[in-house]
Amino acid sequence: MNPEQLALDHLVLGVADLDDAAAALRDEHGLVALPGGRHPMWGTANRIVPLGAAYLELVAVVDPVVAVTSAFGSWVADMAVGRCAWGWAVRTSDIAATAARLGLDVVPGSRVTPAGTELRWQLAGVPGADTDRTLPFFIEWGPGTPLPGTAYADHPAGDVRVSGLAVETDAAALGRWTGWTDLAVTVRPGHRGVVAIELATDSVPIVLEPRL
Repeated sequence: MNPEQLALDHLVLGVADLDDAAAALRDEHGLVALPGGRHPMWGTANRIVPLGAAYLELVAVVDPVVAVTSAFGSWVADMAVGRCAWGWAVRTSDIAATAARLGLDVVPGSRVTPAGTELRWQLAGVPGADTDRTLPFFIEWGPGTPLPGTAYADHPAGDVRVSGLAVETDAAALGRWTGWTDLAVTVRPGHRGVVAIELATDSVPIVLEPRL
């Protein structure tokens, strides 16, 4: 663990329609994607599959006019039509230090949950059209903001956790980007990003793969 205290935060699954994607996860794997909220600055909205300290984020463009002006919204749109693989985020305890180390801008974000709670965070390194989309971006949650994966005490799918993550990227570039020598992912040569998510459940393991 490096001084910035990085940890896997969430996996971003860009989809064309939130309701359809949630139904497919439920029907195929028994996973329940719970209501999330909207990202007004990015033109997107999400649903959350809690995984303890981590989570799966189903995210879709809901305002194309705004999304096309946003790096995040454009990235989600590309994932939804299969032009790039899924994304991933690592949580940092000091996003200012992370951004300074890599020469990145820090961008604030927020959304309101269905219960009316405002969640706040800061991001750095969100993939854009001219960046390496195989690398994770960084997130630091605002003071007092609960981790989305822990916000639901009784998830219908039971105890579900990330047990493995396979990413196609350059291993040396990933090491330089994260500064993390013991990153708990399987790195494969290639340029697609997240190619497999393994989940441990109360019954059988689940493997999710983007449809590229």
